[in-house]
Amino acid sequence: MSRKRKRHSAEFKAKVALEAIKGLRTASELASEYSVHPVQISQWKRKLLDHAPETFELGREAQDRREATQREAALYEQIGRLKMELEWLKKKATQLQ
Repeated sequence: MSRKRKRHSAEFKAKVALEAIKGLRTASELASEYSVHPVQISQWKRKLLDHAPETFELGREAQDRREATQREAALYEQIGRLKMELEWLKKKATQLQ
């Protein structure tokens, strides 16, 4: 009998990981309270600790990275449109011959 996997929200993961970081209760106690495996709590805690410095990056660096990602997405979108247009023109060119 297979059980359906639970999908936890980012807010839930952050809440549990923060409680684990506080260290007021053990991972086993948190696991029983939130119905999550202790290993999973440890993984969320490690991920939160690893990515915490990114939260406090200089605002300009983070903004530059976001803008670069947006420009890249726009360029990929334009490439897709141009490829579709090229295929359409090729198809129409063969029909005219």
